[in-house]
Amino acid sequence: MKKNKTRLDNMTAYTMLIPIVVLLTIFVVIPFVYALYVSFYDWSFYQESQFVGWKNFSNVLSDPLFMKAIVTGLKFALFVVPAQMILAFLFAHVIRSMGTKLSGFVKTSIYIPTIISGIVASIIFVFIFDYNAGLANVIVNLFGVENQAWLADVKTALGSMALPAIWLGFGITTLIMLAGLLDIPESYYEAANLEGAGSWTKMIHITIPLLKNVVLFLLITGFTGAIQQFELSLVMTGGGPLDETTTPNLYIFNHFRNDVLVGHSIASALLLFVVLGSISAIIFKVLNSEKAVDG
Repeated sequence: MKKNKTRLDNMTAYTMLIPIVVLLTIFVVIPFVYALYVSFYDWSFYQESQFVGWKNFSNVLSDPLFMKAIVTGLKFALFVVPAQMILAFLFAHVIRSMGTKLSGFVKTSIYIPTIISGIVASIIFVFIFDYNAGLANVIVNLFGVENQAWLADVKTALGSMALPAIWLGFGITTLIMLAGLLDIPESYYEAANLEGAGSWTKMIHITIPLLKNVVLFLLITGFTGAIQQFELSLVMTGGGPLDETTTPNLYIFNHFRNDVLVGHSIASALLLFVVLGSISAIIFKVLNSEKAVDG
């Protein structure tokens, strides 16, 4: 009887998995395999394909602009992710201490930017960073600083582009961090209070270790998402000045738009996939997720 029930449960589980497996196969596995196939060809919509082996990958790796785009994506992620994580951690603590009604209002408010299109946010911040009448220059003028060409200066363009990215992802990051904080049993803090532990000690020895899995998730999704940023770079700077804000996805898009043969673009996308996988593996290794503590 028990074996029959187990078999029935397994069949139910497999049956419920079939739709997602079919969708993943159609929209992920098959396109990935076909992209891998195309990357070895001079493939075009307008002429017969020719097998070229590793030529496309060699051309991408020898293109200094591709390597610069990867470095730009990493720099952009370093601008965005740590700032987002620290702000979310602090703000989640503030929300946790609020009353139910007020916290509900605040959580709804900070989530709103998450549902705003990246294109819309880009246009908003283009106006904010406008040289002649932008809010950013109005603010710095109050401190006696002259107008800055925020999006046209090599020194400030990438940092300026990072601000809307932080704003767009801040809400969802805070809510995930808050969920992790609320999942920590209060008994741990009560025991620490009995031992005379201060706020800093409790944060170092209780809060942060018990948030390890949450931090791992946010770091991986944050870094991979930031490196793949596309809309902000396209709309705000077009990849300039001097390709300083050309992210990997913008690099791929520009080649796909301008090249007759798409093998270069496909090879670039696959190499970016390798980069993102490597970064994720490094984060897993550094945080040692197998030993992460669950509350």
